[in-house]
Amino acid sequence: MGSNRTTVVQGKKGEDVLGLVRRALTHIDQSLSRQSCSFLVGETESLADIVLWGALYPLLQDPAYLPEELGALHSWFQTLSSQEPCQRAAETVLKQQGILALRPYLQKQPQPSSLERRVVSNEPEEEELATLSEEDIATAVTAWEKGLGSLPPLRPKQIPVLPVAGERNVLITSALPYVNNVPHLGNIIGCVLSADVFARYSRLRQWNTLYLCGTDEYGTATETKAMEEGLTPQEICDKYHVIHANIYHWFNISFDIFGRTTTPQQTQITQDIFQRLWNRGFVLQDTVEQLRCERCARFLADRFVEGVCPFCGYEEARGDQCDKCGKLINATELKKPQCKVCRSCPVVKSSQHLFLDLPKLEDRLEEWLGKTLSGSDWTPNARFIIRSWLRDGLKPRCITRDLKWGTPVPLKGFEDKVFYVWFDATFGYLSITANYTDQWERWWKNPEQVNLYQFMAKDNVPFHGLVFPCSALGAEDNYTLVSHLIATEYLNYEDGKFSKSRGVGVFGDMAQDTGIPADIWRFYLLYIRPEGQDSAFSWTDLLLKNNSELLNNLGNFINRAGMFVSKFFGGYVPEMMLTSDDQRLLAHVTLELQHYHQLLEKVRIRDALRSILTISRHGNQYIQVNEPWKRIKGSEADRQRAGTVTGLAVNIAALLSIMLQPYMPTVSATIAAQLQLPPPACSILPTDFLCTLPAGHQIGTVSPLFQKLENDQIESLRQRFGGGQLEESLELKAKASPKPAVVETVTAAGSQQIQVLMDEVTKQGNIVRELKAQKADKNQVAAEVAKLLDLKKQLALAEGKPLETPKGKKKK
Repeated sequence: MGSNRTTVVQGKKGEDVLGLVRRALTHIDQSLSRQSCSFLVGETESLADIVLWGALYPLLQDPAYLPEELGALHSWFQTLSSQEPCQRAAETVLKQQGILALRPYLQKQPQPSSLERRVVSNEPEEEELATLSEEDIATAVTAWEKGLGSLPPLRPKQIPVLPVAGERNVLITSALPYVNNVPHLGNIIGCVLSADVFARYSRLRQWNTLYLCGTDEYGTATETKAMEEGLTPQEICDKYHVIHANIYHWFNISFDIFGRTTTPQQTQITQDIFQRLWNRGFVLQDTVEQLRCERCARFLADRFVEGVCPFCGYEEARGDQCDKCGKLINATELKKPQCKVCRSCPVVKSSQHLFLDLPKLEDRLEEWLGKTLSGSDWTPNARFIIRSWLRDGLKPRCITRDLKWGTPVPLKGFEDKVFYVWFDATFGYLSITANYTDQWERWWKNPEQVNLYQFMAKDNVPFHGLVFPCSALGAEDNYTLVSHLIATEYLNYEDGKFSKSRGVGVFGDMAQDTGIPADIWRFYLLYIRPEGQDSAFSWTDLLLKNNSELLNNLGNFINRAGMFVSKFFGGYVPEMMLTSDDQRLLAHVTLELQHYHQLLEKVRIRDALRSILTISRHGNQYIQVNEPWKRIKGSEADRQRAGTVTGLAVNIAALLSIMLQPYMPTVSATIAAQLQLPPPACSILPTDFLCTLPAGHQIGTVSPLFQKLENDQIESLRQRFGGGQLEESLELKAKASPKPAVVETVTAAGSQQIQVLMDEVTKQGNIVRELKAQKADKNQVAAEVAKLLDLKKQLALAEGKPLETPKGKKKK
């Protein structure tokens, strides 16, 4: 079958087949993209999915052969490929298919050699090695023999990190998280964790790397949270900045600086950029029809308003953006608007505001995008989002708000206004860098020498790929603009969304209380990273990936390799006399390592993780086939063979420890300590597989790296974070509480209803406090107090608490 297929695809016919294959793959991708479900005909895999997966597997088993833009197809294929039955089928059957001959056409490589076109062996390892040329093997052996001597000298750590002429200078940012809430797993993988992997990889490549982030602290969201908690905005910022910093520290995020936007540098830089835009005619002044709450006696910023989205009908759209359809909204466009503070219906009134003249900057933006997108790596969703904005035509966008908590507007007549947070939040990257070093302009006004990578979820793309570039281009001050815009889709939780108020999902401050180490969380989040389409966190899948990929595959191999050295050779790496099969394994590991580099240089983080697991699988198979535990008891030749296999295996383990460093830094350090890796090998990731542990190298004490997750443990966590625990506790409490003499009949309500009432009580309490502080009319205060008491009564009823009649009064 393999040889027949090879003859068909050669020459002109090969080009025709290639076109058909590409069209077929594109058609499948479009079909998956158009539907809301994850599989061909539903939310779970069907026979149709399995049949199609089996047909495509021989072609697509290596991510390099699947075009990057086919994100939906890629996600579907990886989901099925990760399932254990499919993995078994792949190992025993599918890797033998002759359609592999199509691969060279898909990558526009030379025609397969006679070695590659031969009939494939029944052994999976033989099938992989059969694609190697003699030159590949010879090159791999030469690199192996050079060992650590071929590594470049270690770059000395400089503080502060500054660009160096003639070197690769990498500036990495992750989207600034809002300070007013606790990040959930989706927030963490969407920006900070993804950026951390690339930052760690960049440092392993000896690139001059600066990674920064910080909390976004100005704006309505902070004012709202402050009001809810009875604190000042500054107190809220101080409180939650520490919470964020502690969460990222626990997840081992390697920021060079984690700053904040409420600094003098933020004010100075924002006002400077504004003045330059104003002086060059890129700012307009106009009257805005704005919502005003008469009860609260103030204009309502966008996040103080909720209503029905005018585009998709979502009933909880904010005044600036709809979380369901993602469209930006002007608050006055909302249907059935409500003030979030008092729930009254606001009225429309006029207010003077400033606008960024985006239409006037559109030509500059188009010119910049034309140069940038042609030579850099923006994710497909980022390209699509920006192009859709431009297709619809840019419109002036208001950049001021009637708030007190924000960057002041340095313009006469606007002293009572601040900049809209979406305008100045991205300047936070500059001000945070300015807090890190007074030479910040060497990073941010140096586009010729600096490569800027920015990581975010897709909802942040318009601000990073359009608004900030327009502001920087209009300021005409040689700002460094994003060259690599890396946007993820959304991570959901099980069958729904994360919700702090409903107790649904794992949030950053909760992960460390689960007993699951941070590196396991990192691994799983990166394994399911939503690169091509939305993905979902699953407790069952976490258990499977931990027990199969980490425990049985990666941990098993590394532990066996080290234990063989300790048990059979007294803790010293034995002599290695490589056979032709060993040399081919060297070449195969080298190619997988180079594939890992290719993927991470393209910031395909999830796919690069698969390369680590693939090398580990080949290592396990290598040990299993050669059986060193048996050979060590045999003849002199057998003992020599056991030594070679053990020495090569422990060197693969050493390579894996460095490849793991961006993903699981603690596990990586543990492996390095167990194998006592030399310092250069711990800090530099080579492009070839090197002998880093030569014969005679002494390793340390080897112990297991991972622990098995049990079903009952995972089920307990699923219940804990599923949102049902509140209802259960209320029911138990209601059953356990004795009935008082005089009570009202109550029933425990759902947790969602309880949370709504709790929010209403908080808001009404704020109204009462504000009225008392203003020394308002006593009758008005009394009326609002009555509303507060009524809400508290409703909340008590919803929680199943008995309402006793106050002493001294008879119940009517």
